[in-house]
Parts: sequence; structure tokens; C-alpha cells
Amino acid sequence: MTGRLRRLPLRSRLALLTACAVAVAVAVAALACWVITRGQLMDQLDRSLRQAQAPTDPGSFRYGCVGEREDTGLPRGPVGPGMGSVVLEDLTAQWVLPDGTACLTGGEHTIATTETDRGIAAVSGTGPRGDRAGVIHTVDSHGEPWRVYTRPGGLIQSNSPDLDGQPFAISIARPLSEVTDPLTTLAWVLAGVAGAGVLVAGAAGLGIARAGLRPVDRLTGTVEHIAQTEDLSVRIPVAGDDEIARLSRSFNAMTEALASSRDRQQQLIADAGHELRTPLTSLRTNIELLVRSEQTGRPLPPDDRAELLTSVKAQMTELAALIGDLQELSRPDADPHGRPLPVVALHDIAGRAVERARLRGAGIAIGAELTPWYVRGEPAALERALVNLLDNAVKFSPSGGTVDVRLTDGELTVRDHGAGIAPADLPHVFERFWRSPGARSLPGSGLGLSIVARTAQQTGGTVHLAPAKGGGTVAVLRLPGAATPPPDI
Repeated sequence: MTGRLRRLPLRSRLALLTACAVAVAVAVAALACWVITRGQLMDQLDRSLRQAQAPTDPGSFRYGCVGEREDTGLPRGPVGPGMGSVVLEDLTAQWVLPDGTACLTGGEHTIATTETDRGIAAVSGTGPRGDRAGVIHTVDSHGEPWRVYTRPGGLIQSNSPDLDGQPFAISIARPLSEVTDPLTTLAWVLAGVAGAGVLVAGAAGLGIARAGLRPVDRLTGTVEHIAQTEDLSVRIPVAGDDEIARLSRSFNAMTEALASSRDRQQQLIADAGHELRTPLTSLRTNIELLVRSEQTGRPLPPDDRAELLTSVKAQMTELAALIGDLQELSRPDADPHGRPLPVVALHDIAGRAVERARLRGAGIAIGAELTPWYVRGEPAALERALVNLLDNAVKFSPSGGTVDVRLTDGELTVRDHGAGIAPADLPHVFERFWRSPGARSLPGSGLGLSIVARTAQQTGGTVHLAPAKGGGTVAVLRLPGAATPPPDI
């Protein structure tokens, strides 16, 4: 059943669930109404039986007593104590003797007597006040149920010595159809109203579902359009602050992020292609010269050949660095498994980066003051970022210059004494493949500082460049952490 329900459209499920909910509510209300009405009708019927009295006028007997004895010998004259009578046309009244004999005093025919009736008749008149309490019960007589109220009647006063002084009970009865017939009619009325209510509720639920899901239909159409055309510029109109509006805003934000990511990817590919074209062209030219000299049998002079091979090696190194930078930028910003970053010693990583920079920057003095500092991050990514900062400082330092590196309370500063960066260039230094006009003749891909900024962001820190006092540039990298390692490492 659940599987079939899930295969239905959402609006059909909503309409069906609405109809079922209304059906249950109407059924409960109808049942409660029927039960309450039945109780009230039964109470009213029982109250009318208790308030009615059997006629005791001698002329009120319809015919002689009948029962276990065909002829009781009851006279046609006074037979009971002086009781006032309230005669109702729809009542059946009879006297009941201890042996079950019934005397009709009102109505069309006698009602079958029960053990309860005979028991009340047997004890009638034996109590101090005649035991006026009665019992209401239901009996089947003449093919239909009757509601009977039986109470003690007293002692018979008769000229017959067999009956004089004998106890009797008075039974007053009404057909139970007076209650069941209206209840049956009420049940049919309630069933019809409930059925109509369920149909109306189903139709209303379907209409409400269609109106409520119209924004979802628009969202579905937009998603299908984007899937077919890959047009991420499409936006869904947003109105209101309900859940559908929130979903539409979230979808618009998602498509905007996807469009931005695709644009950045395309820009990265274009920039990478542009940056790769120059070294590849130069490398191809140099290799073709070497191949042609071998094929023509005219070898290049030793000095030219050595210079050409040195150029090829430099271009290959530049290509390897560019490819490494691209691979670093292509890494995801976060661990897909959500694992926390390890705690690493930033001062140790900075020390290794300084040693690598000293090997690369021959003739540049690099001084370092590193105090302990522990952060959460990827060791390889942090070391690459610090190496990029130091390489950038070495690249722009004059021959014989100095680079100062200091790590204090989570703030790493790298200061060079070069020409510095123009104020107009500072906002662009962390953009991918951007290089200042004065640096375009120097080796590099323009991705080093972009990698530094990305690593700082992943580690929860910041980085910026600024002119240094006395000339040169200072790079400041701040990373959150602590001076002592946590106890779990």
C-alpha cells in the first residue's frame, strides 16, 4: 500500500491524505453524534416509562389475563389499590403475576414476561413501603424488541380466594423501534453527509495541492530547462517568505554559485593555456633547433648548445612549477569526509621553508626568528604557501640583499628590501595569473600568492602585503593556533 501511494503524484497523495484525514474526522464526529443521540433517545424513552402509570380502572381491561393459566379468575371489577392512572396511547401496560401470567391493561397485546418481571411480582408488597423501585430492561416479543419498565404493584384485592392477596407487578412497555428507527435514519443521513464531505474534501485537497505546488512546478520546470540547456543564468522569481520562497532562493543561490564556479574554471583554463603557451613555444623552438642540427649533420657550437640545453631545462622547470601550482589550486577546499585537520608545528614548517629558500636564493641572506606556534592545517599545503612567500621575497630582492622572517604569536612576517609594490597593484596581488608589469619578465606563473591566500583561508587565517618602512614589501600571514601543542598530539 505504501509503495503504491509513493508511486502517485505528489498532488494526488496530498489530496488522498486530505480526504482520508477528513474521512476519519467526519467518521469520529458522526459516530459521536450517533452515540450521543442514541443515549439521549434511550434516556428519554426510559424517563417516559418511569413517569407513566398503568390504568387500574375496572373498565380498562382489554380482555382477561392470559399466560401460564388461560383463566385466572380475575374479576371485571376493582382488583387493586386506588392508583391514579396516566393512560398514553403509545404505551402497553400489563399486570404480571409471580407465575408469569400477564393481564393487559393498555395497548394491543401483552408483552412476554421475563424472570426479572416474575421476581419483582413475587416480592411485590412485602417491603415496608411496597418496594416501589423498578427495573428497565429490553425483551423480544411479537418479533420486535420492546423497552419494558417493571415495578412492584402491591397485593391483589379480589373476590377469588385463590387470588386475593396475591402479589403482582406492573410492566409498562414501548417498542424500541421508537429509538432505532430515528437512529437508522440518522445513520443514513450521517453516512451521506460524511461521504459528501469526503468527496468535497478530496476535491478541495486536490485544488489546494495544485495551488500550493504551483511554485514547485515552476521550480521543476526551471531545473529541467537548466538540465537541457545548461543555462545557469536562469533565475526563479521569488515572492514571500514561506518554505517555497526559501527553496527558490536557495536554488537561485546554488545556480549562481555554479555559474560563478564554471566561469572561474573557464577563466582558469584560459589563463593556464595562456601561461603554458609561452614556455611550450620556447621549449618547442629550442628542441627543434637541436633536432635540426642533428638531422643536418651541422652540430651547434658547444657554447650555443650548452646555452640551449640550459634554456630547455629552465623552461621544463617552469612548466613543472606551473603544473604543480595548478594541481594545488585544483584540490578541494575541504576534506570530503569531514575529518578535522591535523595539528602541526608552524615553526618547524617555517624552518624547512627557510632552508629551501636559502638553497634557491643564492646571494640572498635570509634571517629567521621563529617562536613555537601550533595550528591545524595540511603540512604540505602550509609549507608550499610559506615557500611561495619566501620565493616571492627572494625574487624581488636585489643581489646581496636580505630577507627577514619572523614568527611571533601566530603572525608570520616576511620582509624584503626590494623596490616594493606599487599601491595600485596591491589589490591584485592574490589574483590568479596576475603579475605586475615589472614582474612579467621574471620567472613565475602568477599563482604563488593565490595559493598562499587559499591556504590561509582554509586554515582560518588571513594574509596581506603592504609596503615596508624603509623600502621593500612585507607579507603578513596570521594563523589561529596556540603556543603550546594540545594534549591530544
